[in-house]
Amino acid sequence: MNFRPAIGGLVALTLALLPAASLAQGINVTRSILEDQPFTMIYPETMVASGGAGEPLIINHPDAPLQCELTIVPVEDAAWSAETALASLNEEDIAAGWAESLPGFTLANSATVPYQSATALLYEGTSSDSPMGVPLTVVHTETVDNGRGYSLDCLFATEVAEQARPVVDFIIANFSTRADADCCVGLEETTEESAPAQ
Repeated sequence: MNFRPAIGGLVALTLALLPAASLAQGINVTRSILEDQPFTMIYPETMVASGGAGEPLIINHPDAPLQCELTIVPVEDAAWSAETALASLNEEDIAAGWAESLPGFTLANSATVPYQSATALLYEGTSSDSPMGVPLTVVHTETVDNGRGYSLDCLFATEVAEQARPVVDFIIANFSTRADADCCVGLEETTEESAPAQ
């Protein structure tokens, strides 16, 4: 399963630092209402969701250079697994694909990671430049579930990696390919929203 890299609306973000306590302030839970594209996305309440109507779901931090984009596509490869995808990962092709929009992109790490509902392939890398004029870090995860491919790409300015990466890790660990996934453990306040078009 190959997803085309995209930068989305990250251009509009500023270089303010993420608040250290952003996860402690509360979370949002966005669930798909479409039976053929189920998911649950859990993210800090400071982030804003947009998209839908067949378009990717994008969550942005309004005051920091952090964006995550969820794409769901039909997949015919019933034998796909995160472990097999990791073993056959072509790092040169992936780096070349991202370098088209993020100059100097190089891969730094690849592994498998758990979503709430499945195991995902993860790879991450950094660019030396970007359309915003700053190096960006990309954390890409993907999985296949019930004939659907889920790709979750998070991008953030490399200079704020210390603040942004814990937020990205939280979003990935709590993502589910089911629309009825439970909310994360350890956070008290939640706000539920529906995503009408995913």
